[in-house]
Amino acid sequence: MSRERARRRAEREAELARTRAARQRQVARRQRRRALVRRLTPRLTRGRSGRLARHTRGERAGIVLLTVAALILIWTFVDNLALRIALVVLLLLVLPAIVVIALDRRT
Repeated sequence: MSRERARRRAEREAELARTRAARQRQVARRQRRRALVRRLTPRLTRGRSGRLARHTRGERAGIVLLTVAALILIWTFVDNLALRIALVVLLLLVLPAIVVIALDRRT
């Protein structure tokens, strides 16, 4: 009777060892695959970068809204088409300087 129990316990332990080994191989394979995918996928930079990164969302909205308002005023009150186009080009060329002067945080 005790030999039979010992044999069954040995079979259970062997089956458990096989299951544990298979599980470890599966986990190792999954980790290797994830590491490979992590290496191959490009890293996305979170946050803002570029010229407008220094300004908050409200400041950027203000820049856009004031620019659109200036464009509307130019197209509403100026009759000559050549002068309209010249003023729009001038506004777009001077806009970065205006933004730096008005919103620059360096003091």
